[in-house]
Amino acid sequence: MAARGYFEAYQEVRKSLEKILSGANAGEVASFDHGNWYRGLFSPSVAVGLLKPSDLAGYRRDQVYIRDSMHVPLNRDAIQDAMSELFELLTAEPQSGVRAVLGHFIFVYIHPYMDGNGRTARFLMNAMLASGGYPWTVIAVESRKNYFAALEQASVHQNIKPFAQFLSHLVQDRLAGQPVPAIPSSTTRSRDDKN
Repeated sequence: MAARGYFEAYQEVRKSLEKILSGANAGEVASFDHGNWYRGLFSPSVAVGLLKPSDLAGYRRDQVYIRDSMHVPLNRDAIQDAMSELFELLTAEPQSGVRAVLGHFIFVYIHPYMDGNGRTARFLMNAMLASGGYPWTVIAVESRKNYFAALEQASVHQNIKPFAQFLSHLVQDRLAGQPVPAIPSSTTRSRDDKN
């Protein structure tokens, strides 16, 4: 279901990218469309009855906590105003790289949904990157520890520089043609597990 949800969300993001690449303001498009991306992520769970459609309506209504993080996301009462401010910032910001870094970081800082915040933030990051002509950028599993450490620096210690550098290096690697590291096949994994 997770793979199907990612596929459904990606289809929604592609629709947004078409608007952005046709000249629409990336911040405005993301403001209007990010809910569709989120609903796409969890549409398979609705289809099989694990979630109700109403579970995907609007932002979270309860407090959430992030495992292994000292950051506590905003109280539910602050989410709507914070999300409005985020999208106003993205709409007004002229630099796509700044939109990508701040869009991703502020989205996960707010944590507007009960689940799927990181995936939605990475879709947002890529929409902002695409608005500047940058390639789709993936945060590989092998980079996950550094990714979370950089986000922790930004959210807990108010130091966004490591996160900006982390994303910058990923984009530079993609521009240089470096592929995303492949996930080992099941035969490779089982061989490695034996050693």
